[in-house]
Amino acid sequence: MFNSLSDRLTATFKSLRGKGRLSVADVDATIREIRRALLDADVAAPVVRQFTARVRERALGEDVNKALNPSQQVVKIVHDELVAILGGATVELKLAKRPPTVILLAGLQGSGKTTLAGKLGLWLRERGHTPLLVAADLQRPGAVKQLQIVGEQAGVPVYAPEPGDGIGDPVEVARGGLGEAERKLHDVVVVDTAGRLGVDDGLMRQAAQIRDAVQPDDVLFVIDSMIGQDAVTTAEAFKAGVGFTGVVLTKLDGDARGGAALSVRSVTGVPILFASTGEKLGDFEVFHPDRMAGRILDLGDVMTLIERAQRVFDEEQTKALERKIKGDGDDFTLQDFLAQLQQVRQMGSMKKLIGMMPGAGQMRQALDQFDEREVDRVEAIVRSMTPAERADPKIINGSRRARIARGSGTTVQAVNQLLQRFDQAKTMMRSMARGGRPGFGGGKKSKGRMQAPPRVAKKSRSGNPAKRAAEERAFLEGQPDAVPTAVPDRPGAAFGLGGDAAGGPGRIPTGLGGIFG
Repeated sequence: MFNSLSDRLTATFKSLRGKGRLSVADVDATIREIRRALLDADVAAPVVRQFTARVRERALGEDVNKALNPSQQVVKIVHDELVAILGGATVELKLAKRPPTVILLAGLQGSGKTTLAGKLGLWLRERGHTPLLVAADLQRPGAVKQLQIVGEQAGVPVYAPEPGDGIGDPVEVARGGLGEAERKLHDVVVVDTAGRLGVDDGLMRQAAQIRDAVQPDDVLFVIDSMIGQDAVTTAEAFKAGVGFTGVVLTKLDGDARGGAALSVRSVTGVPILFASTGEKLGDFEVFHPDRMAGRILDLGDVMTLIERAQRVFDEEQTKALERKIKGDGDDFTLQDFLAQLQQVRQMGSMKKLIGMMPGAGQMRQALDQFDEREVDRVEAIVRSMTPAERADPKIINGSRRARIARGSGTTVQAVNQLLQRFDQAKTMMRSMARGGRPGFGGGKKSKGRMQAPPRVAKKSRSGNPAKRAAEERAFLEGQPDAVPTAVPDRPGAAFGLGGDAAGGPGRIPTGLGGIFG
């Protein structure tokens, strides 16, 4: 969502590089570009004025004038001010001392409340809670059924005594849900309420009545991040009519300009608690202002990556793989790679994971073109191998490669690419694990001899396309270690994750071996 804003801010900071001292004109020009970028991103005008005034004041201060690298100091100032308008510190969900904790969801229709109820239920269940979802949205057609479906997917029970579609009293349903939770010892109750296409008195009255009936510990205002300036108006109306203690941003994976996220906290003074970053139930995370500011400024979000990895990866298994990579025990095999690949996929979309890395904005075009199905093709290739072939890829000759290609629905060329990149990545990871530099003999001093380049398939000289293809195929089948000439030798596209089989424009120009290791 913040791609456009991130690109413009990054381009603005580039113009400051190499300057030993920043003049007033330099600062003013930078502030002008920042102001334009924020306004184009639909950030509320009062927030923009406050933000740029603070940045200008600090950028002209002593800290920047005396800094050895003024441009980095300006980036730090912008980062600090972004963190401030996003809320400063991370705010956690309030849990009642005497359960059940009651959480009321409010917002406009279409903001994603019902799906969010399932996401929040799953998030709570994964942290050891026993949540109950209450279907108090009896206005929107199909709302009750939708909540039952997402509750089943999340493994969370749903209290739905009324069919909905305009039938039933939502206040009584909410009150009954609280009683159900007390009887069945659920420690958290999430109440899904009805929304409207716009702010109206009926919506506010009903939400206020439900609030008074269940006395929630938290009222979460669910807001669509893609509605732009209207987000501030809607938030102010809900704060006056119902009152809320926290904000949840949905659809942060959208392609809108995202000014709502930067505006709603400053205008309402209410903290942002959660963010929904995709359509899947697992695409839900605690909102950290400092991490979001880092993403906007293309500084990455390494902490979120680490937290996701800690939830997915087993510590003992990780240590065993580290020993294999270092060469202290058994060799790192394609079976190990397959297990690592499956664990990485549990962390979320590969595109999103790469986008959390520092400097990901510099490969925005490649990320946009990256096809997630390429990961499926790589997994299919490895699964088409026998256990012996996964343990020792050197035995995979021409006929075996043809069989693997047929079994995975790919080509011999794609199999060759995977095997070559697996070997390169394994060598690189082993060298780095031993404290050396990739390609220079690990931690020991190199004796000055470079390794021989990989064998490259000999080009056919025939002018007949059919004959040339047959000659190249025959050559590949006769040379087990041959690599087709169409394989680009771009270090960093580890395991061929990116683009089509021929190394097309979708290739991600970054090292992915570190993720899988």
